[in-house]
Amino acid sequence: MKYWRVEWHHDFRDEPVVIYNEIGEDGYECRKVQKYRDGHLAWADEQYETDEIGLGEVPVGTLDEVNKQPEFSAVEITADEFTKIWREAGGL
Repeated sequence: MKYWRVEWHHDFRDEPVVIYNEIGEDGYECRKVQKYRDGHLAWADEQYETDEIGLGEVPVGTLDEVNKQPEFSAVEITADEFTKIWREAGGL
């Protein structure tokens, strides 16, 4: 597994500003947490999605590919860091 923290630089009021990903060996998201400007968190996994958040339908690519897009700043984080935000978001 890989774990990422991706900052999304934009002015959209209703979109997340930070996205945390747990990524499987196949490159697909397994779990995700989104943090919004107002501080609220939303989560999704392979069994739970909402209209607000869901897992991606294509592999995420590499950190370099994400970071080449000027609206994103992505870094790898530890499993412990991901687990902490996952629990904070209420993920099961």
